[in-house]
Amino acid sequence: MDSNISGEEQLIRVRIPQGKEVLGIVQQRLGGSRMKVLCLDGKERICRIPGRLRRALWVRDNDVVIIEPWELGGDDKGDVVHKYRSKGEVEFLRKKGYLKNIENEF
Repeated sequence: MDSNISGEEQLIRVRIPQGKEVLGIVQQRLGGSRMKVLCLDGKERICRIPGRLRRALWVRDNDVVIIEPWELGGDDKGDVVHKYRSKGEVEFLRKKGYLKNIENEF
């Protein structure tokens, strides 16, 4: 056992949006697993948490999430696919330039 682990950087895996997925920040909870999300492509979408993730994914205001926009029903709706849980993951995205369009500080 190495007691020097706390001094070293830990390797973390960060999920990056793939394909049609977009990064976004939860602006407001609307109830019924729906929320307003400000996406990095400049659009504000009404997003929901799909049934398979409803019990596993707890989202609050100002959380960074990955959104999958709906193909049908317009481009102003979407599903929340992933939530970034730690500040380390959000800092990684900020350093790599994925969150450069957002002025909010967490």
